[in-house]
Amino acid sequence: MTPLAPPLVARPPARRLVPLLVGLTLLAPLVAVFFGVADLPLGDVAAVLTGGGSAEARSIILDIRLPRIVTGMLAGMQLATAGFLLQTITRNPLADPSLIGVSQGATLSVTLFLMIAVYSHDPGPNTLVTLPWSWLPAVGMLGGLVAGGLIYLMTLRHDLGPLRLTLCGVAMGSLLQALALGIVAGWGSSRMEVLLEWLSGSLYARRWEHAVFLAPFTVAGLAVLPLLRRPLELLRFESTVARSFGSAYRRDFSAVLFVSCALAASAVGAVGPIVFVGLIVPHLARKLARGHFPLVLPLTVALGAITVTVCDLLGRLLGGADEIPIGVVTALCGVPVLIALLRRTP
Repeated sequence: MTPLAPPLVARPPARRLVPLLVGLTLLAPLVAVFFGVADLPLGDVAAVLTGGGSAEARSIILDIRLPRIVTGMLAGMQLATAGFLLQTITRNPLADPSLIGVSQGATLSVTLFLMIAVYSHDPGPNTLVTLPWSWLPAVGMLGGLVAGGLIYLMTLRHDLGPLRLTLCGVAMGSLLQALALGIVAGWGSSRMEVLLEWLSGSLYARRWEHAVFLAPFTVAGLAVLPLLRRPLELLRFESTVARSFGSAYRRDFSAVLFVSCALAASAVGAVGPIVFVGLIVPHLARKLARGHFPLVLPLTVALGAITVTVCDLLGRLLGGADEIPIGVVTALCGVPVLIALLRRTP
């Protein structure tokens, strides 16, 4: 009988990528710590990392750069992994967190939350500083989870399958996005700077509490992935084929969908809808893995962290004090990468 999946032993060219990506995953945040808007001498940065340094340098490194980098790496891992899971179970190469309405649900919930928060306070010039911005990650995650749950229930009522999930996700996502944009357009408040920044996807002003918020989801998601490897290998095929090899299709499909929804919702809640990470990174991982499916997932996790870290560093360096949001950088970098991948795909 022909084996269902490639052998578990990686091909030599693919196996050599593992230490390389591990090195890049460690190198990218190290470079990001040394460079930024504040022009710190390399010696001062090294002194802080070894436990010394001036109070100003320690504040910049430990309170601004490091939490931002860690938050970005965790969010990148989660978004890339969520995209890989969705592309696998839907067999749709264009799937990403927006497919299940997570990004749109988070956008609508954050928009409603900020509007209600503004109008529940005295609308004076100092309202901005009194709003509970620390609630945004939880609010965005809740909205994303609710949207993903609604789409799942819509799909479950009929036939839990990739095509229906995609159609329900596109329809619900378009509706939620239209509602959010309608509120923004009708609101017309001068206090929308943070909302617009969040909508573009940004790591600006991310603190350790954001990293702490994301860490449990990242750890839990990565811990459960080995248990999902066999279901994922079967869910790549049609439901009838998967069931013929012993897959509990509905249970496995639901479990993978839940994990991807939780990872995407928490990441979007913390950093906003960073585009193209969940779409492009899994494709890059597949190209590097050269068709070896068991290797795609760890490559996706590593590339997700590297991509977000590098793109955020580019946004900081190119934008200066008025930094370019990471969502803009990933879009600018993602489009040519996607076109190149499409041209090389037979």
